[in-house]
Amino acid sequence: MVDERITEVRTPAGDTHTTHTVVTDGERRGGGSGWVIALVLIVALIAAIWFFSGMSNSESAKDNAIADAASDVGNAAEQVGNAAQDAADNVTNNN
Repeated sequence: MVDERITEVRTPAGDTHTTHTVVTDGERRGGGSGWVIALVLIVALIAAIWFFSGMSNSESAKDNAIADAASDVGNAAEQVGNAAQDAADNVTNNN
């Protein structure tokens, strides 16, 4: 319901001042801005989850590559040790 009030006040000098007031008691109708903000927040949340999960996968891949490289270095060191042992055995057996 809309109630419109117009008030006129006259001063002793004869001047007239008018005040116009509108009062509404109806339900508030919102635009679509609330839905737009909610949609933007959902998209931002999905993007953040995708970004952070991608970072987690790259960290895991980096850790796996380092572990594989360390394993390869360990295998190479073992082969060098075996070769040195074989050389020492050949020197001992030939004397």
